[in-house]
Amino acid sequence: MTPEEFRRQGHALIDWIADYRAGVEELPVMSRVAPGEIKASLPTAPPRDPEPFEAILRDVGAKLVPGLSHWQHPRFFGYFPSNGLLASVLGDFLSTGLGVLGLSWQSSPALSELEEVVCDWMRQLLGLSDGWSGVIQDTASTCALVALICARERASGYALSGDGLQGSQTPLIVYTSAHSHSSIEKAALLAGFGRNHVRSVAVDERYAMRPEALAAAIAADLALGLRPCAVVATTGTTTTTAMDPLGPIALLAKAHGLWLHVDAAMAGSAMILPECRPLWEGVEGADSLVVNAHKWLGVAFDCSLYYVRDPEHLVRVMSTNPSYLQSSVDDRVKNLRDWGIPLGRRFRALKLWCLIREQGVTGLQERLRRDLAHAAWLDAAVRAHPRWRVLAPVALQTVCVRHEPEGLSGEDLDRHTQAWAERLNRSGEAYVTPAKLDGRWMVRIAVGAAPTELHHVEALWAAMQAEAERG
Repeated sequence: MTPEEFRRQGHALIDWIADYRAGVEELPVMSRVAPGEIKASLPTAPPRDPEPFEAILRDVGAKLVPGLSHWQHPRFFGYFPSNGLLASVLGDFLSTGLGVLGLSWQSSPALSELEEVVCDWMRQLLGLSDGWSGVIQDTASTCALVALICARERASGYALSGDGLQGSQTPLIVYTSAHSHSSIEKAALLAGFGRNHVRSVAVDERYAMRPEALAAAIAADLALGLRPCAVVATTGTTTTTAMDPLGPIALLAKAHGLWLHVDAAMAGSAMILPECRPLWEGVEGADSLVVNAHKWLGVAFDCSLYYVRDPEHLVRVMSTNPSYLQSSVDDRVKNLRDWGIPLGRRFRALKLWCLIREQGVTGLQERLRRDLAHAAWLDAAVRAHPRWRVLAPVALQTVCVRHEPEGLSGEDLDRHTQAWAERLNRSGEAYVTPAKLDGRWMVRIAVGAAPTELHHVEALWAAMQAEAERG
């Protein structure tokens, strides 16, 4: 494809994306295809001869779009908001078009320095002190892995430079909430701690970690001759958006020399609102934290902001310095290859930079406040109905509900909940996520898709009642 052909086809692709976004509300929110249906519609072998890009774009609409569940739909209330706002989409497109890689500062100086700038912009927006340093990783899962590897190395005296964990006679222990994301346990396993050395700490009636339970777990392990190593606290758990009390947890971590990592993947975006910052009071006592800018904030996936209090622990573990990447300016620059697992990195900062500049702080804050108001409206509407229950505090924009008809309980109630949620999703009118809370099924409603307005939330509530009462 020549630059001129790229120009023509690129305009057509932008038009296609714009038309898709403009018309997405007319599509069923959840895909209705059967397993294997998309695969069966595609050739089993690659094309022998070149095909025109127009044919490829036609197949996107005809064959792939029916197999999409539309995360940018105004009635998408599943999982979490993942808003690829269009300014960020253009930034991502620009990153791919430039095609540069950040192997070192010298390989692309603008890539490294813009990433430093936008990470510090976000630090300021989140209300964090200037004691934090940030870098962009791909996902919160990777950030958790990096944090736990750093915790492991600090606790073991940087054993990776010698025998690694093979030389340790004392198992290291990781503590996390019973409601933490599954990626935390996965990270602990990949970091070599072993499932038997991951402690699930009890939660309170608000589904937040109980500091006294954490203290008891640490004391029990010390009595057994084990070595507490790290705590992962959550600001905004996946199921209910519960807020672990960071202040008391940080005091315990400091008293026992534990690494404290804060998973604020989704809810961290709310901290650009000063009125929400009390929800993570005590965060300055953490060693590391993650905020997924590619969730509620609006950056196109993937863009996780990983902050550390002391970069030395990160760089000491992650650094690599082969001769072919060394340069005469290494003592004056930040080589981001030493701030994470991959050697190379995309120009992810562009999509965050474009979003912040195009929206401005006020635009970002206005949208999040809108979503908080919509969730509060739904919370009040559900609580006012005698047969519906809100099951957890609505800290931000996630509402956990259950329809409870008279005479239904236990597994019968579970079947009813799953059935009406499935009917609602299959109708194409909305997308919600069933999940378990306290051993029973309920439905999570995550408000926050970029085009969602109050009338969409009102329509969701009407559809929920209609489907539940059909059962």
